[in-house]
This record gives sequence, C-alpha cells and structure tokens, in this order.
Amino acid sequence: MKQYLLSVHHIGDFPTPEPEVMQQMFAQVEEFNEQLRQSGAWVFAGGLQPRESSTTVRYKQGQTLVTDGPFAETKEQLGGFWVVQAPDLDAALELATRGAAACQGDVEVRPFQDE
Repeated sequence: MKQYLLSVHHIGDFPTPEPEVMQQMFAQVEEFNEQLRQSGAWVFAGGLQPRESSTTVRYKQGQTLVTDGPFAETKEQLGGFWVVQAPDLDAALELATRGAAACQGDVEVRPFQDE
C-alpha cells in the first residue's frame, strides 16, 4: 500500500478556538484517529506547535545557519499531520475528507515518493 501525508493547514493568524470548541475538535480528531487505527490505515500522526516556535536550519556551500522562526514567511502554516496507508489516491482523499471534518480545517494530500 502507498503512504500519503495528510497535512492540516491553518490560514493566517489562526485564532485559538474557544475552549469548548477546542475540546470538541480534540474529541473528533481522536475519534478519527481511532477509525484510522481500526481500519489499518494509521501509520503516524501529530499536532505541531505554532510557527513562532520553529527553528530553521539552512545549508549552503558546506555551511549551516540556524535561525529562529519559520522557513518561509507565509499566511499558511502547518498545524498537524497524519501519515496514512491507502490503496490509492481516491482512498487517501476519502480519509482526508474525514480528517478535515474532524479538525475543522484544510487538509492537503500528498503521496510519498516511491522507493
């Protein structure tokens, strides 16, 4: 089976939802995670801290430079992800549809490179 990255994207300065909304999202995502585990599609998943907590390591001409902050200044940011197994893109898109509903956000689907 092929592996796919389902990445959750936040647009702009993603406002922190109210606590009851956040708890509902956590419960929905955990329910989706359990469905992935039960179906055998689960590989790995994780949520990410805000982009302000990132550190970028750049490599150029044999030198590395470490800087605080995100790699690129963009309106979008990666909020979390799932790595899933699916027989094809259509199946991965169906999983992404359910994941997007669970986390109430946009989800991008990308296949891993073949080995």
